[in-house]
Amino acid sequence: MFNYLFGLLSYDIGIDLGTANTLVHVKGKGIMIREPSVVARHRKTKQVLAIGEEAKKMLGRTPATIEALRPLQDGVIADFDATEAMLKHFILKVHESGKIIPRLPRPRVVVGIPSGVTEVERRAVQEAALAAGARQCFLIEEPMAAALGAELPIGEAGGVMIVDVGGGTSEMAVISLGGAVLNRSIRIAGDEMDEAIVHYVRLKYNVLLGERTAEGVKLSLGNAHADAFKAQIPGPNDQTNPNDATASEQMKKSAVRFMVVRGRDLESGLPRSLKISSEEVREALMPVLKEISAAAADLIEETPPELVSDILERGIVMAGGGSLIAGMDKFMSEETRMPVYVADDPMTAVVRGCAKVLEDVELLNRVRVVGGLR
Repeated sequence: MFNYLFGLLSYDIGIDLGTANTLVHVKGKGIMIREPSVVARHRKTKQVLAIGEEAKKMLGRTPATIEALRPLQDGVIADFDATEAMLKHFILKVHESGKIIPRLPRPRVVVGIPSGVTEVERRAVQEAALAAGARQCFLIEEPMAAALGAELPIGEAGGVMIVDVGGGTSEMAVISLGGAVLNRSIRIAGDEMDEAIVHYVRLKYNVLLGERTAEGVKLSLGNAHADAFKAQIPGPNDQTNPNDATASEQMKKSAVRFMVVRGRDLESGLPRSLKISSEEVREALMPVLKEISAAAADLIEETPPELVSDILERGIVMAGGGSLIAGMDKFMSEETRMPVYVADDPMTAVVRGCAKVLEDVELLNRVRVVGGLR
């Protein structure tokens, strides 16, 4: 009875609780929140001062009395209180309404979690959501949620493969008949790419970059293939003649991009500016990208032959922020010898999948993670 009344007065929401970003989808309204998973609070009193984008601006810039932290590490909760405060903030935010009948922040929640988490880590996510105000919390593994969000035919008797490269983990799964036949979760993803850039610049130039600077380099110059930034061949309506030597030279040069970054010189301790190229960034990222592609190749190696045939026909679908790195699909295709496609709006695939199961009780019961709290 109470569950029915709460259903009328509150929203059902899907949450992609990511290491780097948290997305919230409200049933009937779409994605209402896209915020960094960052919390700023007072060190002694633990009073929360900022959450999301405002808190992210404080990373690396706080005085001794304030700490700005990311409450999730490698896809799991590292700071329970901060995660609870962040979830509570987002739940209250989506229930703010100017209507006559106020909305009660007591939603049914579906949360995407990495497939490789332990039972303890799973329960921590549920307890944090319930403590933040949810009346029911269901968990769904991120590869399954991403496959649903990408509109893949998971219920058919044919294999589909999804690779979700997020901020803290890279999730991959082979799905058939509505269930995961094989899955793999590695804690190597976007955060490790940032660290790889910092490490590369430190070794080559003896300059230390900040975390946010490295992330900016990854977003601007990150690429996984030599052809990632090559200009398209001019069409018949373009003024440039493709046979012209000057035009060819310009196209060749456009394959490399540059960016000026600022860091601290480790010898002098003074600020220093550097001009780095997309080729250097690719070199820095390659060890991380190789590990992700190797995990995908290992999963394909373990897949039954009939499902491998299906995947070869349908291709591997990529989701998550990591799939937006220029040339990532070409790189993965060459490494796995499979056709690779990037899903439409890959950043929101997981949260759209969480929202989809909220609308279908039968589908929710079939794909949710069994066990833990209800």
